[in-house]
Amino acid sequence: MAGNRADALARLDVFVGEWVIEARFPGDRQAPEGTSQGRSRFEWDLNRQFLLQRTEVPVPEAPDSLTIVSADAQTGAYTQHYYDSRGVARLYAMTLTDGVWTLTRESPDFTPLEFAQRFTGTFSPDGNVISGAWESRPGRGRDWQHDFALTYRRTG
Repeated sequence: MAGNRADALARLDVFVGEWVIEARFPGDRQAPEGTSQGRSRFEWDLNRQFLLQRTEVPVPEAPDSLTIVSADAQTGAYTQHYYDSRGVARLYAMTLTDGVWTLTRESPDFTPLEFAQRFTGTFSPDGNVISGAWESRPGRGRDWQHDFALTYRRTG
């Protein structure tokens, strides 16, 4: 059903705009109080068929990235295509339900799966803050481990 894809894409409007991002890494001694800030911009491309996210982080260890979000034509299910300045390319299953944004990678794709990854972020009631965290699960382990907290604050 074409409506499922169109409806799914319309729900992504909540992301569109400029955001300041703040990552909080455990034990980060280079940034004040363990935080690093960057910028992220979400925008539509190709006649509103794909949502692009460009992120720049002024920390040498953190890559700049480009993501492209698409929605399945039949189901409306999201896929995020991730590319970064290290040359890494990955695919994430994505959901956006009741103000909660999730990204999950549990299968090998363009790169081997040495660890599974998961991001969960919750939108504030006004839609201007996303509070979340990345987690990883080594090898075939069962338990998710906190990697770092990530907050998005809308600036425009």
